Amino acid sequence: MRVLHVSKTSEGSFWAVRQAACLVQNGVEVHAILPDTMGGAVEAWQASGAILHFLDCSLPLRAPRSVPRRAMRIKQLVEAIRPDIIHTHHVTTTLMLRLVLGKTHPVPRLFQVPGPLHLEHWYTRKLEMATAGASDFWIASSRCILRRYESIGVTTERLFLSYYSADTNMFGTARTGYLRKKLGIPEDAMIVGNINLIYPPKRYLGHTVGLKCHEDVIEAIRLVQLQRKDVWGVLVGGTFGSSNAYQRKLCTLAARKGRGRILMPGGFSSQDVASSWPDFDCAVHVPSSENCGGVVEALLSGVPTIAGDVGGLPEIVLPGQTGTLVAICDPKVLAAAVLDVLGNRREFLGMAARGLRLAKTMFDPIRCSSEVLAIYRHILLKEPRHLAFSSERFLATASRFVPPEVLVSCSA
Repeated sequence: MRVLHVSKTSEGSFWAVRQAACLVQNGVEVHAILPDTMGGAVEAWQASGAILHFLDCSLPLRAPRSVPRRAMRIKQLVEAIRPDIIHTHHVTTTLMLRLVLGKTHPVPRLFQVPGPLHLEHWYTRKLEMATAGASDFWIASSRCILRRYESIGVTTERLFLSYYSADTNMFGTARTGYLRKKLGIPEDAMIVGNINLIYPPKRYLGHTVGLKCHEDVIEAIRLVQLQRKDVWGVLVGGTFGSSNAYQRKLCTLAARKGRGRILMPGGFSSQDVASSWPDFDCAVHVPSSENCGGVVEALLSGVPTIAGDVGGLPEIVLPGQTGTLVAICDPKVLAAAVLDVLGNRREFLGMAARGLRLAKTMFDPIRCSSEVLAIYRHILLKEPRHLAFSSERFLATASRFVPPEVLVSCSA
């Protein structure tokens, strides 16, 4: 089986790299097209065993004159590779491939949808559906996305569910004090916050704040600090893209509202992130749009987690079982939830331990890639469909017993 993966970035999307590596280990000949040879993910792609090709396959909306030449090169590359199936991971590359190859192209095309954002706006949703043909299939990476495609008429035969994986072995629950030492936070302080990329507001979608709603988190932490002087806020992450103006604005806001106790130290390396997460006492993630991201790493680190009731987050943060859900765009409600977590620490550590066990299975790279391979076989060989993962089913069938050593390590 020869599969062509198409990515819009050479910098990130490591979930696609992990997927490709596991597929290669299962005997699949994986070809991957990346936009350029420089980027933080290129070395990982090389190590995955995939055969790499370098060509920007995104739809050049800001440079329409480049479309004909880019389209010709894409068509030539696809004809040279001769894949059995084409697997795309981003909206812009999916649209470009469909436009170049046409609706009647014989090779099945599989779009693994990384998030629901483009489905939440009628014009981007209609554009995506208008380019789809009879050979197009979808892998929803959350049940939220699955339901959205079902609601616009995509048939069950062309729609699948498989979560993108996480590096489940990278994170531990043992607290070392790494983050406190790095940022000069007292050892007895309680740390509330998150580790997220900063996305400037998408003005063309009518957004006035960033996608991750850092403004709401900053205000909620300010409200918490009015009642608890031992709380420090930490929002780790750099700007996604080239503009840092929005990040500077957020840093100014955090400094003013936190009076020196809401810190925004910028981007961390992946190792720094793994070392820092166990130092958090409460993770908060309340974006305006999201799939399942932003909470998985916190749960893999055994951190009590509060998530916005949006997108795919309720599929991993289940109220009373693995964490707390709150309404988005409401700092007062978020602040009350944070105070509840900090005031009932042992109860929420137990939830976090269940969340860790769920995340370890739900986002396991081998399990996730096995699902994708089963989807390939269903499309190409008409083999039976796989049983999609259900977090509710997992928690219902798994033992509710939380090993004491897990609780100890989470609270150490």
